[in-house]
Amino acid sequence: MTELTIGVDISKDHLDAACFTSGRQARFANDAAGLKALRHWIGPVQRVARLVYEATGRYHARLEQALAAWPLVKVDPLRARRFAEASGTRAKTDAVDARMLARMGFQLALPPDPPVAPGTRELKALQTARDGLVRDRTALIQRETHAALPLLRRLAARALRLVDAQIAEVEAAIAQRIAADPIRARRQEILVSIPGVGPQLSALLVVGMPELGAASAKEIAALAGVAPTTRQSGQWTGKAWISGGRADVRRGLFMPTLNAVRHNPDIRRFYGRLVAAGKPKKLALVAAMRKLLILANVLITQDRPWEPRPA
Repeated sequence: MTELTIGVDISKDHLDAACFTSGRQARFANDAAGLKALRHWIGPVQRVARLVYEATGRYHARLEQALAAWPLVKVDPLRARRFAEASGTRAKTDAVDARMLARMGFQLALPPDPPVAPGTRELKALQTARDGLVRDRTALIQRETHAALPLLRRLAARALRLVDAQIAEVEAAIAQRIAADPIRARRQEILVSIPGVGPQLSALLVVGMPELGAASAKEIAALAGVAPTTRQSGQWTGKAWISGGRADVRRGLFMPTLNAVRHNPDIRRFYGRLVAAGKPKKLALVAAMRKLLILANVLITQDRPWEPRPA
């Protein structure tokens, strides 16, 4: 039986689907009825090799829930656009994008994403909400600090207390859900054993890096966007830089790594060697972020807590 590769372009109101293998194409409403019709149009799960779509925030989450039984492949929008340009596709409409996604999935033989563990979407939604509230808190602190009028300072302080209470409530919900799952709870237990890794970073890694323990060090660093990208052409060599990956994880690693540089002997020695060798402190800190994440990956792979190594 022929396996189908299907591309779905997601917008607020519509879902445009295209099948590379058969050439069929259709449009559906992006609502419950439209998703039901899309499932019927796609056909049996066993006939589908992959269903390719772009990450589009809250719009793709609804598709993932409705089509969880199918082999889903979520691709970065920039990667999809570059594939289209490399293929000579300059036009950009919903129907064209659906065909391009199907073609991309087929020609690159994109493997389906791992199945999503139960509760993952809810945890990610809570983590996203917490990130937004933390940004709100930062803005309110700035507003309170720079407000010229006492009234404005009082209003900012009142709003700040409310945001702090909301952050605490969301963090408690995240902690409760992690504690209720034996696998996630064990991962968090291992992570918090690492000096410098507290409850918030451990929760972020448990939710945002489910690949920990199942991927190589290089893959884990790339997923978090802390793997250096080399720039070289002929005899010219430019400075390497980091980009891509999961920005929330990369941001979440920054402050705990600063803490680890002070309190984790392994990370402190590693960071000190780089600085002593003349590396810029920012570069050394990024390298320490990568080492901290790789250390977490090793410990979860070995299912053991952190232990100090001899100096």
